[in-house]
Amino acid sequence: MTLSLTLGMSIGVRRTMYMMWGELIGVALVSVLAVVGVASIMLNYPSAFMILKYGGGAYLIYLGIQMWRSRGKMAIELGDHSPKNVSGRQLATQGFVTAIANPKGWAFTVSLLPSFINPELPMPPQLAALVVIILLSEFTFLMLYATGGKTLRRVLQRSDNVRLINRLSGSLMMVVGIWLALG
Repeated sequence: MTLSLTLGMSIGVRRTMYMMWGELIGVALVSVLAVVGVASIMLNYPSAFMILKYGGGAYLIYLGIQMWRSRGKMAIELGDHSPKNVSGRQLATQGFVTAIANPKGWAFTVSLLPSFINPELPMPPQLAALVVIILLSEFTFLMLYATGGKTLRRVLQRSDNVRLINRLSGSLMMVVGIWLALG
């Protein structure tokens, strides 16, 4: 959601939708894999979960440092130097990587989704219904955050607090990264 908010501020809602595509594909993949059996693999191979956990935390810390320094693709720039040249493919890849590298997302889907599957009923329709509900919820919140970011951008244009917001956003991103890695 922080990524959606930040991109909404820096490149607008329409361009942020490329990131949302990648994010939604990643969330769908994580959801399907959780139900199909990643839960048992991750329980039997906790080192795989630890690698994902530390990798995801390190990635968020890296993004937070880039934002704090007002550099990188996520940093907010309100002038003519706004990162409009980032391709849709790069944004989608960033969203996908963010979704699949999020250990909390994995933990949530691995622990919660399999309990909604009734083994006496066919799995494909149940899995499809779960994934549709998750994706609709995820898309709704991504749009709310991106739209909020666009609105916040308008406020920032009047008050020249962009560097402060970059540092606050970057600090929050780093805290979340540390929390993911150590939690």
